Amino acid sequence: MDRYYVNETEQTNGRDHEVHKNGCYWLSLITYKKDLGLHYSCESAVFKAKKDYPTADGCKICSNECHTS
Repeated sequence: MDRYYVNETEQTNGRDHEVHKNGCYWLSLITYKKDLGLHYSCESAVFKAKKDYPTADGCKICSNECHTS
């Protein structure tokens, strides 16, 4: 299982909030993030993130299988 976080600051497109796996380089650059807890996959982490951020999607680098835009 891996720990996932969602970026609480929207992306430059003005809507997406990316979900990152612990250890991701991009996660280290995020100031405001919410701990999503432990998950077996990015799918369940993104599902949880969408409760607060409906446009959440996976990071292209660490959660590519959940990256949509």
